[in-house]
Amino acid sequence: MEQPLPKSWSIHTRPEIIAKYQILERVGSGAYSDVYRARRLSDDLIVALKEVHDYQSAFREIEALQMLRNCPNVVVLHEYFWREDEDAVLVLEFLRTDLSAVIRDAKKKEGGVRVGEVKRWMLQILCGVDACHRNMIVHRDLKPGNLLVSDDGVLKLADFGQARILMESGFDGDNNQQVPVEQNIGYQEYVPPPLVTVPDAQSLPNQGCNNQAEEVTNREEYLRQLVELKAKRHAMDEADKETNTNDGYSSCLATGTISDIDDDPLKSSYSYEAEEGGDDRTGALTSCVGTRWFRAPELLYGSIDYGQEVDLWSLGCIFSELLTLEPLFPGVSDIDQLGRIINVLGNLTEEVWPSCSKLPDYRTISFAKIENPVSLEACLPNRSPDEISIVKRLVCYNPANRATTMELLNDKYFNEEPLPLPVSELHVPLTKNDHDEDSPGGWNDYDGMGSDSDFDDFGPFNVKTTSSGFSIQFS
Repeated sequence: MEQPLPKSWSIHTRPEIIAKYQILERVGSGAYSDVYRARRLSDDLIVALKEVHDYQSAFREIEALQMLRNCPNVVVLHEYFWREDEDAVLVLEFLRTDLSAVIRDAKKKEGGVRVGEVKRWMLQILCGVDACHRNMIVHRDLKPGNLLVSDDGVLKLADFGQARILMESGFDGDNNQQVPVEQNIGYQEYVPPPLVTVPDAQSLPNQGCNNQAEEVTNREEYLRQLVELKAKRHAMDEADKETNTNDGYSSCLATGTISDIDDDPLKSSYSYEAEEGGDDRTGALTSCVGTRWFRAPELLYGSIDYGQEVDLWSLGCIFSELLTLEPLFPGVSDIDQLGRIINVLGNLTEEVWPSCSKLPDYRTISFAKIENPVSLEACLPNRSPDEISIVKRLVCYNPANRATTMELLNDKYFNEEPLPLPVSELHVPLTKNDHDEDSPGGWNDYDGMGSDSDFDDFGPFNVKTTSSGFSIQFS
């Protein structure tokens, strides 16, 4: 017998939604969204209705999913509803489980995840991220909990609330002219076109991620829309200055991620506390994105000038967890996270990453010299040289040295025995929460939030006054 539904002020009172969908139950709730399991009345298809309470998160997620529609390894956006002064409601395909459940389930079995399974999971993740990167989308919150899995073993990237659509700095959106390479500074934001209700993705042009020519979105059309919208964006900025209202940009976790109910289909497995700050409308990025265990070191050092390489670091952490069934860097605070990375990779210096000293917080926080780093090889016991090599090509300090998704898709590792298993032979847990109550596994393993302070659990430290403020050294 289904539980009575608590009525929200929005989704249950919107006739355009209840005319098309029967809301069955709420399966997740959080600060930025609520997720409901629903039935589409026209054909009885079970879907997820994601009611997003944050404007910026909804804007990003809808635009990214529209660009990636019909890629087999990205969650399907069937349609969405969004009117002025109302929350956006995204109609997504309903998937019961995710990669974090696959990893938890594998801990119960002798032998863990078979090599052929690991390869197939990896290939599916790479295909989804490759589709993002070839469309100039950086996800910024890749982790096992955001990699949903269908009943038949298809893995799909989800939760694009922190995604950014980027344009190469060598392309000038004002005059459609190529800017000389030496003028390239970084990335600038692509301003999406106005949002309207879209038809079911099945009726839209195919953009399968195996067809690069079809997947890359028409850049000239985007540039035209960019020019048209600049005046509107400027007007919005001026209005905000006058009214001093908070439109969601102040939150670094405006992702619509759910956290309260265990069997939510889009729930984040790894909780992360919201902090002050966020992307601004001028195109500048924020370092306050992603989930701590999968955050690249440039983000932990406060960089606001980064690109798709932050996703590549996250991929390395995910692949390592698939191989060992344990998180690679389970930090309990941002400082502890940096300390764990440095203990494995060694100290961050100009020798390993030229210009790293320009990172905003590089001179503010320093660590004692690590004479004998643990090394990634020690973190991946009993794994093959090829497996260790893939992780090392992703989990490295210098973003420019990280292997791209296309390079990894062509790696010989995936063409050697044992070959990747067919998707139909992958083991899929029955639910996201198929684990023993008394076992140490489960959601709490990934919280990493045992303290409100970054310093409580890290150990002794010294604070020194400098000409520009202060520095903190951890021993």
